[in-house]
Amino acid sequence: MDKYLIAIGGGEIKNKTTLKIDEYIAGLAKAHAGERRANGLFFGTASHDSMPYFNSFRKTYTSVFDIKAEVALTVYGEMNVEHIAAKIDNADFIYVGGGDTVFMLEKWRETGLDRLILNAYGKGTILCGLSAGAICWFKDMYTDYEIMRGDSSEYVMRKGLGLLDGAMCPHFNEREKDFTETVIKEGLKSAYCVENDAALVFRNGKLERSLTAGGNAYLMENDSGKITVKRL
Repeated sequence: MDKYLIAIGGGEIKNKTTLKIDEYIAGLAKAHAGERRANGLFFGTASHDSMPYFNSFRKTYTSVFDIKAEVALTVYGEMNVEHIAAKIDNADFIYVGGGDTVFMLEKWRETGLDRLILNAYGKGTILCGLSAGAICWFKDMYTDYEIMRGDSSEYVMRKGLGLLDGAMCPHFNEREKDFTETVIKEGLKSAYCVENDAALVFRNGKLERSLTAGGNAYLMENDSGKITVKRL
């Protein structure tokens, strides 16, 4: 079975700005489910289990696409890991919301959820996510971790889960200048750059295509400080 991962650069699911991308994900989920009703599992760890965020997810995937929506509550202890593991097993796709990426990964590693999610992917469960939920799968991720904590005014590179090679910058339409400087400073050879309302589709770990609901995705390449940006 092919393994799919969809990385969304940003946007507002609440306002349905990513709807064309969500439609693509819903199609993959229904194909994965076959004869039964598809099931989507929302992780809001990065937003500290924001229930309004989950409700926006449900209003899109259930009301528009008739997919059953479940939520994994990982921060405040309303649900234990065994319950979450059962929900992961039942999910056709896992959607990871935006927010504090580093906090999210720390919480997943602390509870072992990172292994459960990666194991599900290995069995064919579709992974997708927006912003924090997109960059977390890469070896390197460009994050506002220190800005959110008031420790710095600059974005930083942090290590992700390493499921996908390379680095990704979300919200590229807002961060192009800063990220370009970071690529040069860090000596990165290349990086994916994804605007709001755009996404990348990876199949079996390789980039297959980009998606747009209004935004664009790019590959940035660095040749000894000479930067080129190619639309994907």
